[in-house]
Parts: sequence; C-alpha cells; structure tokens
Amino acid sequence: MNGIHDMGGLHGFGPVTVEPNEPVFHARWEGRVYAITQAMDTTGLYNLDEHRHEIELMDAASYLTDGYYGRWLFAMERILDRKGVVRRAEVDRRIAQDVAGEVAPVEHADRAWPVPSETRIRWGAWRKDVAVAPKFAVGDRVRVRNHQPAGHTRLTHYVRDKVGTVTVVNAQAWVYPDTRAHNTGENLQPVYNVSFSGEEVWGDAAEPNTIVRVDLSEDYLDRETGA
Repeated sequence: MNGIHDMGGLHGFGPVTVEPNEPVFHARWEGRVYAITQAMDTTGLYNLDEHRHEIELMDAASYLTDGYYGRWLFAMERILDRKGVVRRAEVDRRIAQDVAGEVAPVEHADRAWPVPSETRIRWGAWRKDVAVAPKFAVGDRVRVRNHQPAGHTRLTHYVRDKVGTVTVVNAQAWVYPDTRAHNTGENLQPVYNVSFSGEEVWGDAAEPNTIVRVDLSEDYLDRETGA
C-alpha cells in the first residue's frame, strides 16, 4: 500500500536529525516493547511481513511522532487483538483498572493461546532450499511494474515504472512479502539487484553520475522491450 512509511524521495521533511550519543532506549517502555516483540516473534503467531503491514496501517501523524518502538507497539497491539490473544477491549479495561487502583486478576478463558503447533507461522525464513528458475539475467533491461497494491508491498514508490539493468541475480527461493503479509502464500521467487541511473529515478535534477540500486522481487519486474 502507499503511505507515509515509504518516505524515500519525498520532500518537506527537512534534514535527518542525528542524536549524539543516542541511548538504546529513551524510556523503559521502549525496552519492554522490544522484549515483548522479540519474545512474540518466536511463538508462531505471525510473520515478519504481517508485522510490517500492521505498521503501515498507522495514520501519518502517529507514524511520524510515535517513534520506532511506538510503531512496534501499535503493530503488536493490533496483531494480538486480531489473533484473539489480547483483545483491545481487555487492554482498555486493564488501563482503566490501573488508573482507578482496582486491578483485577487476568482471565484467560477466551484467549487463543498458545498457538497450536499445526498452525504456527514462520516469522522470518526469507529463503527456502528449493530450486527456482530466474526469469532475468545480469545485464537484462527491466521495467518495474507500476504496482499500486492495497495491501503490503516492498516495492518502493520511486522506482515504479522505471527502467533499470539487472546487476545481481539472487537465484535462491525468496519469499514474496506482498502475499506472505496476508497469509496468501509464500510465492517463492528470485530477487534481483537492479541498477537505475539517477536521471531515470529523479529526472533532470538528479546529481550527475548517480546510480540507485534496489533489491526487487521477480514479480515486480517485466522485461523492457523498448529502445
């Protein structure tokens, strides 16, 4: 989907602010969110691309202001609610109890937990040890599809409909994130490193002799047949 998360090449955000001596965590809650997320990654409840898509669903203002771990928290709360592990209403009720100083014991009767072994989802595992036949070779000219999906994609907007040259063929069987994010299949395929001229991507205002290289799944590409 198109959204604020795909910020490459966008104007209006000013220079990137670098924080000298930046701490690992700015507050204790960030460390807790990190720990919860790392623990949940091992449970088979969801996969990496599913997690990324939840972050993409944040509104633009929250995405820009909530910080890295605020985005992780947003995604985790939504996943746990959607999967029936910790419902949003339960979280809200617990917060209200805490504020009132009346915290009640947690009830687990309707919780979809733990995840049965037969339905566990592989979190990472971007590649599999199976054979795939690459459609393109080093030196091939390719055009990136003008892909505008409503769901998750790893295809950055600034190379859509641009023509480049294949520079590296990663011929292993890579998981296709656009479908795995929605649990509609892994669609194993090669991934290519494609080189674009600065002028192709940014137009006449590009810096001279600039090259942009992007890793792209095979399903993002078509063979370029034009001159």
